[in-house]
Amino acid sequence: MNTVSHTETFRIDQPVNILFPLFSAEGEKLWVPGWDYVNISGSENMHEDFIFLTHGHDHSSQDTIWLVKSYHPDKYYVQFYRVEPGNKVGLVTVRCIEVDENSTDVEVSYQYTALSEIGRKFLDDFTAEHYQDFIGGWKTHLIHYFHS
Repeated sequence: MNTVSHTETFRIDQPVNILFPLFSAEGEKLWVPGWDYVNISGSENMHEDFIFLTHGHDHSSQDTIWLVKSYHPDKYYVQFYRVEPGNKVGLVTVRCIEVDENSTDVEVSYQYTALSEIGRKFLDDFTAEHYQDFIGGWKTHLIHYFHS
């Protein structure tokens, strides 16, 4: 197996226009414990081709290059490539879907492709159960952020 994909959806009781901006390099600093990034693009405003780096975060023990592939804030949709040279490439998709004026469904997909034996070992361990727990953490952190 060289590629694996998982998708989970969860609901947050917040308006979509308040929630969606949190799924950006800068926005994640507000709710993701330990999140920080190195801004390569220079501006804090997200846009397609925006590039940033992280270290040891989100399924990685090494530096990760992030590149915004697709960004449509009017549709509450963003996709990132996350590249761990020599190990794996990921495609992360976040779509926020307005349920009503105070509630939003967040659909998160991760697709990983292995580039090496280390990457293939990661894919073997990246099970549906692991992914559910991982995305469950997103919901927990977001609820904590909005209640603090």
